[in-house]
Amino acid sequence: MRIAFFGSSLVSAYWNGAATYYRGILRALHDRGHQITFYEPDAFDRQLHRDLPTSPHYAVSVVYPADAFSARAAVAAARGADIVVKASGVGVFDELLEEATMELKGTDTRVIFWDVDAPATLDRANRKPADPFRALIPEYDLILTYGGGKPVVDAYEKLGARRCVPIYNALDANTHYPVNPDSRFEGLLGFCGNRIPDREKRVREFFFHPAEMLPRGRFLLGGNGWDINAPQLPNVSRLGHVYTEEHNAFNSTPVAILNISRQSMAEYGFSPATQVFEAAGAGACIITDRWEGIEQFLAPDTECLVADNGEDVARHLLDLNLKRAKAIGAAARKRVLEEHTYRHRAADVEEALAETNALKGAA
Repeated sequence: MRIAFFGSSLVSAYWNGAATYYRGILRALHDRGHQITFYEPDAFDRQLHRDLPTSPHYAVSVVYPADAFSARAAVAAARGADIVVKASGVGVFDELLEEATMELKGTDTRVIFWDVDAPATLDRANRKPADPFRALIPEYDLILTYGGGKPVVDAYEKLGARRCVPIYNALDANTHYPVNPDSRFEGLLGFCGNRIPDREKRVREFFFHPAEMLPRGRFLLGGNGWDINAPQLPNVSRLGHVYTEEHNAFNSTPVAILNISRQSMAEYGFSPATQVFEAAGAGACIITDRWEGIEQFLAPDTECLVADNGEDVARHLLDLNLKRAKAIGAAARKRVLEEHTYRHRAADVEEALAETNALKGAA
């Protein structure tokens, strides 16, 4: 199938946490024979911080100027695709893209909304009954979500969605794997995540609080936004933006890697971040905050460690030795390779599309 995909960015992970998700899913779909064109706006300085200098082999990358005329022209260029995907959180002209892509819907074209931040999108739809997007929900042939499990599916169906299917984050084994330790990232605990309001309070609890409790351990903080008005601790090394090509070294070097869910994702549950699978793919010992559905992806105590608060994180670190950390990391890598790669997720996407086509054909 020919797939036209409108998203935030495929070629840059700068202020764009969905990049590795897009890359993994689209590479796997390409490997299964699909032709993909990814349309993204030139916005938020992402093109100045590209991780991919050219179009990847698995998708044609089209970067359009961040103005309304160019956005409409990009949608017009997608006419004739078998599948048109509008992802949430493009960042500029989202409402325009939602309405314009729907105009491409027809007998031979399915239009899909792919939600990479379901809690925020659902909050938007429920808070603003007059929001044009809310009226579009029943019109999409299919809604796919980054995660959220049954709570998100139920919420979308309540708003009239024909069908909603979670397509979870996963491991791209071609990109994320164990490498030799890198002295830049040596330390007790590493966490990588941009500073956003929905995450900041939890970062203070699960990362900065343990760093205060364990002043002799080096804590590594990657991501944008942490250089101003954040706790200043001598044992916390701020790394700034960690480029995709550095993720394996970052995940392979510290004793443990921390996953901290955004508050809204933790409340819905069943929403493992890309960090979970990237770290597991690199054989890292993962300490994660608690959220419903963890066991569907990794087994607590043997494939990951689960913390309810900062004290739990510190306790896990005190109890860890390198032998146990490596055993937990190896078990996590084995689990995700067997059950949670983007190859598995691409098959889920195809199944959802086939069932959608069957339902539409029977209507």
